[in-house]
Amino acid sequence: MPAVTCANLLALPRIERPDPATATVRPVISLTTAPGGFEGEGFPVRRAFAGVPDHLLDPFVHMDQMGEVDYAPGEPRGTAWHPHRGFETVTYMIDGIFEHQDSVGGGGVITNGDTQWMTAGGGILHIEKPPESLVVSGGLFHGIQLWVNLPRVLKMTPPRYQDIGAANQVLLASHDGGTLVRVIAGEIAGHGGSAQTHTPMAMLHATLSPGAELVLPWAATNNALVYALSGYGFAGPERQAMRQGQLAVFGDGDTLTVAAAEGQNSSSAMLDVLVLGGEPIREPLAKYGPFVMNTSAELQTAFDDFRAGRLGQIPADHIGH
Repeated sequence: MPAVTCANLLALPRIERPDPATATVRPVISLTTAPGGFEGEGFPVRRAFAGVPDHLLDPFVHMDQMGEVDYAPGEPRGTAWHPHRGFETVTYMIDGIFEHQDSVGGGGVITNGDTQWMTAGGGILHIEKPPESLVVSGGLFHGIQLWVNLPRVLKMTPPRYQDIGAANQVLLASHDGGTLVRVIAGEIAGHGGSAQTHTPMAMLHATLSPGAELVLPWAATNNALVYALSGYGFAGPERQAMRQGQLAVFGDGDTLTVAAAEGQNSSSAMLDVLVLGGEPIREPLAKYGPFVMNTSAELQTAFDDFRAGRLGQIPADHIGH
């Protein structure tokens, strides 16, 4: 169950339903199923964007659903120290706990609804791992890591770290009172999230009760993606059936719709979705491993700079040693 909840949705500000007479509802143009894989030192992930063309994702580059997994003692895994350049990494911890440290002094612990927003920019080294206490005890681990591209003029911007606590999430209710919406970044219905983004975008986590419908006003200049974290539901005006681990990509319009099925299952009593949208950058994309640039020559420079130590040094008091 997501950590950030609300006992009384009716007490929250409502997202007014757009006027059907003037709204242009976005159709679903593709539905894909995320394949499983492993990341870092071996934690399980679903590759949410696999098989989706880059131009439909722009400005987003990559997204993993980490878990959901209930680790036995000794099983939790993280990543080793590794570099990034040219984009931002967003780690949203739904359940569980992760430690972060980077080469420019950023870092901390994120847990149960917290978000770590790291701008790699011109270059950074970092590490993410479960704390030793979780390794010893085991426990639930579930989160999202999203990569947000930076435009050419910001590729080499200085690195930045934002620690966005769960208490800073803006909580809203849908028009019918059946959905809890957590605003992590961007603005929805006049309510803005805490994250400072270089790229105009929105990131929401919505929990829909069985049978509930979420109708969102959505900037016509942004793309629109909905990823099912758990449960069963329907996307778009055509009510395209979707389930856990599937990504719906929407076409043009200014209104976004998703609904929860009446019948869920014992492990997912509700439909949980991540809703994403951003203003496309529309620049050439060259990506390989931990770097996201505009050209292959820039990728080679990034690898050369990493090998030469120009992307930073591992701190002497580093975690994970």
